[in-house]
Amino acid sequence: MKALILVGGFGTRLRPLTLSVPKPLVDFANKPMILHQIEALKAIGVDEVVLAINYQPEVMLSFLKGFETKLGIKITCSQETEPMGTAGPLALARDKLIDGSGEPFFVLNSDVISEYPLKQMVDFHTKHGGEASIMVTKVDEPSKYGVVILDEETGKVERFVEKPKVFVGNKINAGIYLLNPSVLDRIELRPTSIEKEVFPKIAQEKQLYAMVLPGFWMDIGQPRDYISGLRLYLDSLRRNTSDKLATGVNIVGNVIVDSTAQIGEGCLIGPDVAIGPGCVIEAGVRLSQCTIMRGVRIKKHACVSGSIIGWHSTVGQWARVENMTILGEDVHVSDEVYSNGGVVLPHKEIKSSILKPEIVM
Repeated sequence: MKALILVGGFGTRLRPLTLSVPKPLVDFANKPMILHQIEALKAIGVDEVVLAINYQPEVMLSFLKGFETKLGIKITCSQETEPMGTAGPLALARDKLIDGSGEPFFVLNSDVISEYPLKQMVDFHTKHGGEASIMVTKVDEPSKYGVVILDEETGKVERFVEKPKVFVGNKINAGIYLLNPSVLDRIELRPTSIEKEVFPKIAQEKQLYAMVLPGFWMDIGQPRDYISGLRLYLDSLRRNTSDKLATGVNIVGNVIVDSTAQIGEGCLIGPDVAIGPGCVIEAGVRLSQCTIMRGVRIKKHACVSGSIIGWHSTVGQWARVENMTILGEDVHVSDEVYSNGGVVLPHKEIKSSILKPEIVM
């Protein structure tokens, strides 16, 4: 079985982290975003993953080559020379996706994090016998999205309503699809949208079905949603594989800590914190609702909340970093400095406080 992951472009919404690596390689819960998806695909029998990409394919491939052998899965690239939207990449990768078996293939948006109930999706797809299945998720504010109207009993999709002004439903496209190879015959090799051009036509022919996603869902392509996504992901770990979570007198709520990280005395860590490999958290540090990436040092009595600390950065003693502060790679915050929502580009030293949200070049 095969899968295509829509990797896409420059990851501008997650800058400054994406100035160091392509967005799918940004760590989420201590592993690159895309690895969560590849591992889930491998677990249900996918043996080849095609990455549809138009930015830094060589960086992606050289990084993922190590995981090919580790996971026992083939990873290849289909490179766009111009942005092809969400359907064009399928046409471009057609030869890689069709192998003559007639088996359906998965398509995933690389920003989406969930429990990936892919086995249930295969069963759902086989049962309804239609041409395409999409995963939908319930949201509180459907007016910000395209809403999927479906028959609640059969899952058959009736129509799509883009950003409705009045309430028509609360289910939106979750960015996970299972498609028969015949869907590729519907897609021209040009920049085109699968959501706006391809799926509505399949729905008109009554061949499109939607499965409501169990568990959590989040598009983590921007910092606020990334931090919300971490909370949902750790909550899911608590319910399903709680042995992966850290425990101890200094841990509050759901926290994951890499086995190579060091944590000093008198710290208070959590809730909703991820601490990556090789990190050093010195004595008396307070961490909550944040991601601390590989190789970071948080010095004594510093406080970090609601923020992302990029690789190999340092937060000084008694410093306070909060309110969606994003430090790029190798940023050094001096002792006793306060950051209120600062977005700091890589390789900078911050010697004075950032009192209101701003970008530090």
